[in-house]
Amino acid sequence: MIGRESELRRLARLASSRDPAVAIIAGEPGIGKTRLVHELLATLTDETVVLVGQAEPGSLSRPYEVLLDAVEGRGEVDEDLLTDLADPRRSPVERLHAGLAVVADLIGDAPAVIVFEDLHWADSESAALFERLADQRGPRLLIGTYRPEDVTRRQPVAGLLARMERRHAVCHVRLDRLTLSQTAAWLAAETGAPAPLRAATALHHRTGGNPFFLEELLRALPGHDLESLVEQPLPWSLAEVLRRQVDDLEPVSHKIVEAATVLGHRILFDLLAEVTGTGEDDLIAVLRDLVTRGVLVESGDDEFAFRHALVREAIADQMLGRQRRRLHETALDALLRAGSSDPAMVAHHARGAGRYDDMIDAARRGAALYLSIGSAYQALQLAETGLDELPDDTELLGYAARAAWLAGLLDDALRHGRRWRDLAETSTDRAESLYLLVRIAWESRETAEMRALTHDIETLIAQLPPGADQARAMTAIAQSAYLRDDLDAALRWSEHALDLAGEFDLPTVRLAALMEKGATLTERSHTAVHGRKILSALVDEAEQAGEWVLAARALNALVQDEPPTSPAEHAAILERMRAAAERAGFESLAVATYFQGRARLAVRASDLRAAIEALEEGRERDRGFQRRGRWADYHGVFLAGLYLEAGELDLVERVIADLATLPSNVPTTIPGLVFHLACRRGDLPRAEAAMDELLTALSGQTWRSGEQAHDLVSAALELGLPQPRLDRLVTVLLDADVWDAYRTLVDAQMAETGGRHAEALDGYLSVADAHVLAPAIRGTVRVGAARCLLAADRRAEAAAHLETAAELLDGWDGWRVAQLDRVRAGLGLAPAGTEGAVTGPAALTPREREVAVLISDGLTNAELAQRLYISPRTAAVHVSNILRKLGVGSRTEVGELVGRR
Repeated sequence: MIGRESELRRLARLASSRDPAVAIIAGEPGIGKTRLVHELLATLTDETVVLVGQAEPGSLSRPYEVLLDAVEGRGEVDEDLLTDLADPRRSPVERLHAGLAVVADLIGDAPAVIVFEDLHWADSESAALFERLADQRGPRLLIGTYRPEDVTRRQPVAGLLARMERRHAVCHVRLDRLTLSQTAAWLAAETGAPAPLRAATALHHRTGGNPFFLEELLRALPGHDLESLVEQPLPWSLAEVLRRQVDDLEPVSHKIVEAATVLGHRILFDLLAEVTGTGEDDLIAVLRDLVTRGVLVESGDDEFAFRHALVREAIADQMLGRQRRRLHETALDALLRAGSSDPAMVAHHARGAGRYDDMIDAARRGAALYLSIGSAYQALQLAETGLDELPDDTELLGYAARAAWLAGLLDDALRHGRRWRDLAETSTDRAESLYLLVRIAWESRETAEMRALTHDIETLIAQLPPGADQARAMTAIAQSAYLRDDLDAALRWSEHALDLAGEFDLPTVRLAALMEKGATLTERSHTAVHGRKILSALVDEAEQAGEWVLAARALNALVQDEPPTSPAEHAAILERMRAAAERAGFESLAVATYFQGRARLAVRASDLRAAIEALEEGRERDRGFQRRGRWADYHGVFLAGLYLEAGELDLVERVIADLATLPSNVPTTIPGLVFHLACRRGDLPRAEAAMDELLTALSGQTWRSGEQAHDLVSAALELGLPQPRLDRLVTVLLDADVWDAYRTLVDAQMAETGGRHAEALDGYLSVADAHVLAPAIRGTVRVGAARCLLAADRRAEAAAHLETAAELLDGWDGWRVAQLDRVRAGLGLAPAGTEGAVTGPAALTPREREVAVLISDGLTNAELAQRLYISPRTAAVHVSNILRKLGVGSRTEVGELVGRR
């Protein structure tokens, strides 16, 4: 049920209700309507009566065909009623009442689900019976399925659907094609392994995300080799199903359809007319018929496309090679005469016509064009089309390498990038290829490869005269050093590159060098402000120059380092980063990093659930894809950290298990999470074992994180880790580059646990308003200060700090809130958010009142989430808060209270 979970939950809720309900499920053939119904039926209780009737082509001449199909073979049906139902001498009303009586006898007072499959083929009597059943009372769910494209005004179902549309109580379920990420998840579920990104993308484009087509293709290939499946010919059975749509066309229409298959994904009206020699009026008539049949769709002004790409493929497979070649040549000549601005279309027809010089020229122009507008995947396809003919062309190799990297296809990027480097005939090509290979090696977590590439660049610099190529090579070394956390070397080489850029007037190199310098400076607390200033100015220049990759990288650095002064500014930078990344076709920043940015924004707003929701959504989009390097489970570590914050320890264990299957984790990742989890679970032996592994891993890591130090030390203190081991942990976690606020916070925590409360209080107070600390962490600082004040019996001051802490932790959860409540209890105060609280409906927030109204309408948590654009988990939290504040134990009681008011 990938991509169908919410629809299944909606239907299951209707089926479990004791009230009558009607659901209409719409979708194209193969989209999963019948599968959805079968999955629903599998969830029903044993007492539920199930009737499923199927309409067939030709049912219009067979009255009550759907009901007769549903009751066939059921011995408990009254034969006299069946006789009355089939007797043409009886009036329509008598026969209709006989049909209703058959259903009533089978169902009785039991809960029931009645299904009319393929209503678009149903006879008028079956349609009338469906409508009358929809009016009846009792614990039953009536379901009808149909294909919208097969409904015409002459069919009985047309009137039925129109009348159903006017009924507010009818649940309309529209099944759409699977998205790319859902296609990947579907393939992963079928094959038992993540799908390669490129294979999943190709199969999604080939099938349009139709589950039936995917299933048929997969069934035809034993072993489930998805890479091979991309080029696998259509199975005979599937091809026959697809070709059946055009079997009865007139010869002229068939000729036009065949020409349309050759024209490709975009069928231009004027080009089709010229290729086929058809007059405008005649062509309009044929195209209208093809659109009505559902073979084509009108995709734009004077532009058409096949509704299913596989239909085009099935028809083209039956054409003669010479026939296809002549059509390609005619189309190519027409495009060249018209001066076509679509190089992809020109390359497609040039290749089909065997005119390879035209194809190579179009491939070069098209790859450059698509890279410039952020269509990285299309640029890669076009560059590789040219490389099929000229595999050693360095210009095409450069386009292919950059496009594959931007699209997130690291293996392809590495393959093309290495060949580009090896065949480079100019120092410019060599410098550019090495620059890209360094980035690919970093994303692949190939540190040794990065070092080797950096050595190659240093060798190249020694051979080059001062100028553009040498400056570009210096920028590549600066990038390598920055990515390997060699900050001194990164600054040194970026300064060298900036000097050359100024001397030889190299604006593009200057921007690239500023990117590395600014990013490097933000890594150190005492230079971070200067670094952010450089990056902020760089963004404006890069956008004006059309350097969207640099703009996106700079904005990403700004949004990840010390946060802006306001959530609004943070959100604006994040959206600007996404826009720049999309303009560049930079997949990892436009998608993956964007969701992490949303999570960070929620953390700054002290909304833990929203942060978790953003990461879960981002992770869901990657579900099913086979990735490697740092993108293999980009959200996993961050999400595990937030689950630890919330106390959802079983979910942390699950993320750790997922990460453990990946070969390229940062060495500290797994032991750090295992240590933190063991501490939160009070498992000292496991924590000590994980700590030994963590300290070993940290010895090879050149950077430190103040936030990680605070998290791990807090967990260790909660566990009661022995003091010598705790001291060693702190020593290893903190170094000179850790932000002062975090260092002070950890020192204060250590002083407090050592009984030095005055020293700890000074530390806590000095960072109580430090903006670098997220609100939730500042809440913990205030709680620590309150504990120290209580130790000195300064209760009023402690209470004031606890009040501030409660405000900072409003919207948070887990161990930080538990600490706050423990200290409040020590002062004799109620848990945060409950003291002096108003009860009943007046206690609800505006959002909770909105949710309460929807609860009273019978919406489930999943439906609440869909209606309010929140996660089901967040919806569950709202419902729990509402039940607590209203003092009730069920959703029904919520409805009664809201109804009374």
